Amino acid sequence: MAVERRRHGRVLVITLARPEKRNAIDVESALGIDAALNELEDDDGLWVGILTGGATVFSAGTDLRVGSGTGTERGGPYGIIRRRRSKPLIAAVEGPALGGGMEIVLACDLVVASTTATFGLPEVRRGLLALYGGVFRSARSLPPNVAREIVLTGDPLDAVRAERHGLVNAVTEPGAALDGALALAERICANAPVAVRQSLQLMEAVAGSEEEAWSLTDAAMAVVMGSDDAREGRNAFLEHRPPTWQGR
Repeated sequence: MAVERRRHGRVLVITLARPEKRNAIDVESALGIDAALNELEDDDGLWVGILTGGATVFSAGTDLRVGSGTGTERGGPYGIIRRRRSKPLIAAVEGPALGGGMEIVLACDLVVASTTATFGLPEVRRGLLALYGGVFRSARSLPPNVAREIVLTGDPLDAVRAERHGLVNAVTEPGAALDGALALAERICANAPVAVRQSLQLMEAVAGSEEEAWSLTDAAMAVVMGSDDAREGRNAFLEHRPPTWQGR
């Protein structure tokens, strides 16, 4: 199975299970994430979710060899990116969360990361755009200059710096991110679930609608994906060579 689920009391732990592919998201993975989050949302006995990639890597984003599909009805890309949720979701991150992997993290509400974790949006290095909310969600989750730095350079943040700038809630020793996320989930579960869910939705409402941001993302995507640089970036990646940019 590409995605595994198990319950810890009122907490649902969702694990990406393609470590040999760096947990790159294919169609099966996207459908598995979608099904797990549907269970979290629809089961009154579940109050909090945790999404993890296991012990070595969180996710490298889309599986470029086979693609991740067209998205799901309730979750959009990867089954999570455009999902409307009422229950808290915690990302437990070990190792790299890059490209779409970081966009999955940004789609969660809270983040616990070990010191092995790194977060980055390397799309510009390939002549591409972070399509799944990475650009505008990083601008909401990080100080503006730090968000610009990771988006425009493609350089990653380590866990310590990510915590210092507010992206990460807690940093753990290697291998302990899931335990840290479970402890945080239990702290949430000690509270009244209706109040927790209403508070979460109120914070999202105050942050503003994402509809305009998605519209702008679609427009930017059309420009980027139609460029010669995008084609060069893809070819260079597949040919394992440095790209030669033309700026058009």
